[in-house]
Amino acid sequence: MNKKPIRVLLVEDSLVALMIFKRLLGSTPEIEIVGTARTGIEGLELIPQIHPQVICTDLHMPKMDGLEFTKEVMARFPCPILVISSSVQAEDTHTVFNLLKAGAVDVFPKPRQGVMGNFEAIRHELISKIKVLSGVTVFTLHRRGAGVRETPRASPGVVPPKNAGKILIPEQKRVEPVVQTVKIPSSYTPTPRYPSAPASPDAAGSFRGVKIVAIGASTGGPQALHTILSQLPPKFPVPVICVQHISEGFLKGLVDWLGSECHLPVKIAPAGERPEAGIIYFPPEQKHLELDNSGRFLYSTLGPVSGHRPSVTVTFNAVAKFYRRAALGILLTGMGRDGADGMLELFKQGGVTIAQNEASSVVFGMPREAIALNAAQYILPITDIAPLLLHRLMSDRH
Repeated sequence: MNKKPIRVLLVEDSLVALMIFKRLLGSTPEIEIVGTARTGIEGLELIPQIHPQVICTDLHMPKMDGLEFTKEVMARFPCPILVISSSVQAEDTHTVFNLLKAGAVDVFPKPRQGVMGNFEAIRHELISKIKVLSGVTVFTLHRRGAGVRETPRASPGVVPPKNAGKILIPEQKRVEPVVQTVKIPSSYTPTPRYPSAPASPDAAGSFRGVKIVAIGASTGGPQALHTILSQLPPKFPVPVICVQHISEGFLKGLVDWLGSECHLPVKIAPAGERPEAGIIYFPPEQKHLELDNSGRFLYSTLGPVSGHRPSVTVTFNAVAKFYRRAALGILLTGMGRDGADGMLELFKQGGVTIAQNEASSVVFGMPREAIALNAAQYILPITDIAPLLLHRLMSDRH
């Protein structure tokens, strides 16, 4: 039986651009353009009539621009949004991350030299992005000042983000109790290669003695990282190492954006230095981030692992080797399986391991693979991770 095509709404004020996108997307039976709109207002009127699975929108439009349109869609008709614009290039980092913060799942820069010179490559990339978006989970995002908003559960030491009035928190079903032990669904087929996780979470790793937190993320990661990192207080007691799969050229923008939103400094990990408490580190572009025998940051240019460089698994393995039981690893939303084997290594060494749950993941790929390996000691919604860290890590030090 043939799979139904992906229903796409195009919102674009340029007739020329609209014609090009119709040609690009009309070349595959896997996508059906079910509606077009010239403004965000027209797009909002169409959504309840045509029920698109993916929305592709321009940024600069009359009456309602793409940013405001994205906010309205995510508040009223949550749907995966791809922003296609000449203003989402690598240097437009402030714009890009504001769009992601508003609820857009991804961006696609309009080619500066036009489409026709590289039509096939652009067609393939655009179609691939739409296919990915058609399978993601999105949540209602409340507009600022509009009604009651879901916020992270209060916990000792949790502080609001710097720009609390601007933060958009996904609505999510609460999970009780706060901490879940691993339960492998019957649909997960991979066979664990090592002994199963213990029934009691405290039997594997303990928060007491944790000296470092390592986080891995991919698709949907910037929003998830923001949710966690913006809640950490200025005197967070351990270093945080983050590995985020991101298009080349966008890393500095991510670091700058998170730095403006968080209470902790955010920086590229300096080679040869030891991680310091209260600092958030990222690997440089196109380099794996490891630790040497003295615990100092070390760059590696070895080939991609699970298709990625930097790789979450490479960093998790390095952290597990040096810190052993004193490590805490968190695997967030993302496609593929990068980080799953690294989380298993952290678990084997006695560290604490946390996977984001399916309901709050944009793409439940990487966390699912870790759970399938019995490597995740805790499975939590994104809004519960920071409160748990603050409650356990801060209280253990008082």
